Parts: sequence; C-alpha cells; structure tokens
Amino acid sequence: MVKLRRAASTLFAVAMAAIASALAAGYFFTDGAQWIDLVRIALLALSTAWLAWGAALALNGLLSRRFEGREDVRAGEAVKATTAILVPIYNEEPAKSFSHVAAMARSLHAAGGAGRFHFAILSDSNNPRAVQEEEFWFGRLRQEMGPDFPLFYRRRPTNPGKKAGNIADFIRSSGALYDYLIILDADSLMEGATMMEMVRRMEADPELGLLQTLPKVVHARSLFGRAIQFSASYYSPVYAAGVATLQGREGPFWGHNAITRTQAFAQSCGLPELPGKPPFGGHILSHDFVEAALLARNGWKVRIDADLGGSYEEGPDNVVDYAKRDRRWCQGNLQHSRLIGAPGLKLWSRFVFLQGIMAYVAAPLWALFLLASIVAPAMQVIPDYFPVPGLLPVFPRVAQENALALLSGVFGLLIGPKILVVLDGALSGRNRQFGGTLRCFLSVICEIVCTSILAPLMMLFQTRSVVEVISGADGGWPAANREANRVSLSEAWSASWWIVVSGSITIGAAYRLAPDYLPWVMLVAGPQLVAPLLISWTSFSGAALGRRFGLFATAEERSVPAAVMLQEDLLKRWRSSSLPAIQDEVPVAHAALQAGEGSPE
Repeated sequence: MVKLRRAASTLFAVAMAAIASALAAGYFFTDGAQWIDLVRIALLALSTAWLAWGAALALNGLLSRRFEGREDVRAGEAVKATTAILVPIYNEEPAKSFSHVAAMARSLHAAGGAGRFHFAILSDSNNPRAVQEEEFWFGRLRQEMGPDFPLFYRRRPTNPGKKAGNIADFIRSSGALYDYLIILDADSLMEGATMMEMVRRMEADPELGLLQTLPKVVHARSLFGRAIQFSASYYSPVYAAGVATLQGREGPFWGHNAITRTQAFAQSCGLPELPGKPPFGGHILSHDFVEAALLARNGWKVRIDADLGGSYEEGPDNVVDYAKRDRRWCQGNLQHSRLIGAPGLKLWSRFVFLQGIMAYVAAPLWALFLLASIVAPAMQVIPDYFPVPGLLPVFPRVAQENALALLSGVFGLLIGPKILVVLDGALSGRNRQFGGTLRCFLSVICEIVCTSILAPLMMLFQTRSVVEVISGADGGWPAANREANRVSLSEAWSASWWIVVSGSITIGAAYRLAPDYLPWVMLVAGPQLVAPLLISWTSFSGAALGRRFGLFATAEERSVPAAVMLQEDLLKRWRSSSLPAIQDEVPVAHAALQAGEGSPE
C-alpha cells in the first residue's frame, strides 16, 4: 500500500508538471518558439512538480486520517524501561531552558514516571557568561526539584560535531545505562504522559528504532510568529500524516521531540566528517535526516506519529531570525548532495535527501523563472496583450485560455490543500478546537495573505542562501535567539536593504524590457520594495488579532496544556527573583565544568 501511494503521489506531481508545461508552451509559443521559452518551461515544470508534491502530502494525510487521536498503547501501564531525556544547549538563556526541564520533570512526576526518566543537560556553550549562568541555574534547578528527580549537567570544553557530536559523546559515555533516549532542543517542551506513551509505543514494537512526534509551536507573540504557530497547529498534523503515509518504515527525524532506541542509534548513527572544507565538507549539519536514513539502512523502523499530542517547541518570532535559522538548514540540506549516493541507503531515504535539497533550490528556480519572463519579451516580437491599460491582459483566445488555466492551477496547488483542511475540519468537528469553522476560515485566509506578501522576501533570502553555499560560504551554527524582540525599522533595513535594491532592479528591468508585464511583476517586486516595513511590522505583537477577532487561535491557546502552564509559571517566578552578580568576562577554562562532571556514569 505504501509503494502504491508513493507511485500515485509521484505520478500526480509529474502529471501536474506535464500539464503546466503544455499550458505554458501553448502560451509562450504563440509567436514562435525561442530557446528562452524552453528555459522558462523547464523552470516552471520543476517548480510546479514541487508544489504538486506538497499538495500530494496534504491529500495523503487527509485520506489516511493518521492525524486523529488514537488510543494509547497499554494506557495506564507502568513504564519499566529507563530513559534519558537529552537537552542540548548552546549559549542559550539558561533560566528559560531549565524552566522547560523543570516543567517536564514535574509533569513526569504527576504522570507517575519520574523514577524511570533521567534528564541530562548537555552544554556546548562557549560564552563565559552563559557558562556561569548555566552553573547557577542548574544549582537552582536541583535545589527546587529535590532528590527525587535525576538531573545531570555536563559541558564539553570543545564542541566538535555540534549537536550531533554532543549527543554522540553522551551515548559513548553513558548510553549503556539507558534503554531509550528522548532527544530534545533547548526550547522543547513535552507532557510527562506523552513521554511515557512514547516509551510504551517503543516497547510495543521491537523493530521501532525511532519515533518522531509532531511538535506544536507555542509562545508566539508577533504577527509573524502567530501565523507560523497557527500553521503548525492546524495544517502540520495533516501534512505530517501524509509524510507518515508515504514514508512507511523510512520515516523522518527532525532532530528533536523524538525517542530512539539507544542500541539502534548507537549501532547505526555514527556520523562521518565529510572530506573537504565547509559548506559541503566537515561536520554534517542536517544530521537528523542522515540519522533516520542510517537507522533505516540497518533495518530499523523510523516512524512519525502525528496523532501523538503533548509535544511542543518555540519558533522564530520575526523574519530575520527565521532567515538566520533557515540559512543553516539550507547549508545542511544542500550538503546532502554528497550523501545521496552513499552505499546501502534505502531508495526512499535518497528521495528524502532530494526533497530536502529541492526545498531550497525551489526558491532560485522561481527567481530564475521571473527573470527569464522579464527578459523573454525583449528577445522576440509579440502582439500587444494590453490594448486597454489595466491589470488583466487580453491574449489571443488560445493563449488566454492557457495562461488563465496555468495561473489557476498554480494558485490551486498553493491554497487548495489549505481549503481542503478547513472543509475536512468542518466535517470532522476538528475546527471546534480552533474556535469554529468561521474563525478557522478567516485565519486561513489571513495566513494565506500574510504568507503571499512575505513569499517574495523569503524567495530572495533562500536564493541568497543557496548562492552563498554554492559559492563556498560557511554559515556555521549560530546560537538561536529564542526570545527575539521586535525588529526596529533600522534593524529591518540592515537585514533587507539588498532586497529593496533587488526589487527596484526587477521593476526597472520589467519597465524597460517587458512593460506589459509590469503589473504582474509588481505582485512579486512590490513587497520587496517595502521589505523593511513588512519585516518590522510583522515582528510586532499579533495578540490583538487573537483578542479582537480570534484569528490564529490554536487549540493549545484555547486550552493551555499543563506542562506549558507549569513552564510559564516557573519562568515568571525565576525571572522575578534576585540573581548573583555575573562577571561579563571570565576565562572559559575556569568557568567550564569538565566533561563528565555531574553526568550519570
């Protein structure tokens, strides 16, 4: 059944690309075929296939219903296995990260599983002030949790391999003590009952090497952040169910909020250091996709359970921080081009690598298509399609029908799946969790508008990232800004002035080379002209939308999970307490705990 769905989904994407190519040819060849028309058709075909693949994921998810809640496996049964909960941190604000640990520990205690779960905070921090604060807050954490909560802290003096190397180091030193590892990020948060259910599902399937949950975004404050939060809560379960349906035994690993069988991970997931210099050589950045592929290669099942709730994370609250994180993901995904041909990998694992690469190559493909469409009229003689000034062109009958059909198809692939999610939610009653079908529909429309306006900016951010990686620029692994504040106009200008310049050049080129197409070009270049305003505006609070109109409301906001409330209360109390003086500069060697100190071995 999995192979049949894969074949049908692939055929759907290819068919949509073929139809788009045929329609485009009927329009572009109206006045004769030119080589640049062939280039445009090829770019459009690849881009359409990618859009169609995303639509196929949504359709598979809706048909599978795997995002609906299922009964727990052996619910209520005591967990006997011993599990380590790994929390890698890197120059984070420790009060916030440790408040997540404390909330999860208390949630586990309330669920009756505290004794079988050990927390290991694995620090790679190299900022002296961050190291001092980590030591203080770990002492505070242990004092508040008491002896009933096994808590460990270890900092590596150096951090080869980044997060993957940090986890590998723990497995080598302490992995033999644990049956399972729950791998988190510094901003991850999970309900105790969820972690216990994850262990039960692992116990119920001895072939299961890794179980990935679907994290929901919480604590978003800005308009941009709340749009992402709504998307993660409303659309993502459907798309994740589609991924689960197509990937079968070769499921995904997203690097956090997942549980793995320690023996399987230790035997399968040793990562090599690629020869050569970054960005394509060195340590593997997007290690999670590779680890999932290695587990599958060794015969272990990798699965995502989109129905499993109680798994949360936090996301970027503004475009600038989103683009910084996306730059690292881009480099990591393009690095997979060196791994597609690795021996022994499953064919689907190779296809997943290709999907990850395409997720970033799609942006420059659209940019090249736009560029080619502006240049094309200057290279051929075409009829006047705008006899009357206005936005809508008047094509010859065949060309006009082809152009409208093509635009409708692309538009349908972009927003059609989202509308289907709303309709499905209305029929199934799922929309009630989000405030009802009307509010869901309005939220979806607002999200589509917001995404459409920001899409030209993200296209250029991703295009720049791809160009930088291909040209050999290493973006490294910058520390995440988990609680970014509003982006001022000056900060937004510093981050996006080049987008304004690019938009201006695009409009100027269209005016000179293809003035008839200028109204359409403005749909892309217009938002780029006001990029600083959009970046700054969308970084401001979006809470007013929720209070006044109920827009972007999520199920987690309407009924706040217990672990989320615990974490919020803890962090508020901790931040209001007095702290000891922290020196701004202190030698790292003096401030660091030696590797292994405070660890469970």
